[in-house]
Amino acid sequence: MQASTFILSAVSSLLFVCAAAADEPSEDGASWPQWHGPARNGVSTETDWTPGGKALWETEVGLGYSSVVVQDGRLYTMGYNEEFAEDLVWCLDALTGEEVWVHPYPAKIWNEAHRGGTVNTPTVEGDAVYSLNREGNLFRLDAETGEVLWHVNITEEHGVTPPRWGFSASPVVHGDRLILNAGKVLCLSQEDGALQWSSKNYGQAYATPTPLELRGKQVVAVLNGGGLGVLDAADGTELYTHGFGSGQARGVTASAPVAIDETVFVSSQPAGGGARLAFGEDEVEVLWENKTLVTGLSEAVLVDGHLYGFDNEVLKCVDVDGNEKWNRRGIGAGAVMGTPDRILVMGGDGALTVVAASPEEYNELSRAELFDTGKLWTKPILVGGVIYCRSSDGGLIARDHRSEQ
Repeated sequence: MQASTFILSAVSSLLFVCAAAADEPSEDGASWPQWHGPARNGVSTETDWTPGGKALWETEVGLGYSSVVVQDGRLYTMGYNEEFAEDLVWCLDALTGEEVWVHPYPAKIWNEAHRGGTVNTPTVEGDAVYSLNREGNLFRLDAETGEVLWHVNITEEHGVTPPRWGFSASPVVHGDRLILNAGKVLCLSQEDGALQWSSKNYGQAYATPTPLELRGKQVVAVLNGGGLGVLDAADGTELYTHGFGSGQARGVTASAPVAIDETVFVSSQPAGGGARLAFGEDEVEVLWENKTLVTGLSEAVLVDGHLYGFDNEVLKCVDVDGNEKWNRRGIGAGAVMGTPDRILVMGGDGALTVVAASPEEYNELSRAELFDTGKLWTKPILVGGVIYCRSSDGGLIARDHRSEQ
């Protein structure tokens, strides 16, 4: 994890699926099965919800920055129990927050320069939950019961070493396999965890891989200590590399690449800057590079041709050509999630704000004070009209924003 401008947050997404028929959400907002959502872009397709909301439930899940995924009315996340020195994989009822099951296992706190705790987000696929922690323990758990179906320690079996703040990238489902950014990019079988392919070691790895399509080929873009790597998702063949930033100037590359059609926006703190990159037949083309939007704790989201995200502690809207449209100060370092017409902002000041997704001006539609402790680097997520927000101190809050509430 990253503290100040250097602690990593594999921050991401919190979400909801209604279980009762009367409360069942529309199909376009029915689930959020993995970090950054179904489309892996941090943007919900949902529009039928109100900016104003009310408390639904809240609970404690332990220290950390893990976000939340939901499938079939169940919510999954991770946290750290300081008393017992354990990581916890939680399964909660998505409507009530009540515990369905919990899977504990021994883990270190990893609290250098911050309180520590979990940083990865689980992934749900079919009847299984996949969970990686900062020490390299990867579990396949039964989604209904929490039973361990298999366990692999990637440091022991695949020769990778945790970076300074631990493995923080979340597992990415690709077909019947899982792709992990662990310095080396690893592709493992969902069925038994067996290695399918691995890449060379690209250096410190914190950012979750971004799948995209380039000229009809399925690829994954990974940002790490060596810069940007683009690999063929089928066999791991290296297609492109680009040394974005350099050495200490790059800092911690915690923000996942943002796909913009067949290009990507990449950024790192504290001084790496941001750049939009295109991919030619033989080389990477830099479309622009500047310091207008320097993300570090949480990547920007792309909505209607504009990037919304935190440049250190300043919320900004930037167009895809790298031009700033507006900025908002005084919020504190936080995280954002997008919808087609609004932006959800969890600010470092502890407030959840809903902002119009417009490049014309900062237009705040609602504001709710939620937390008074902890870091707020985990993305707020809207699913089925419910918004989930998390504090690093362990508080998890669900708010009802359904238009019929």
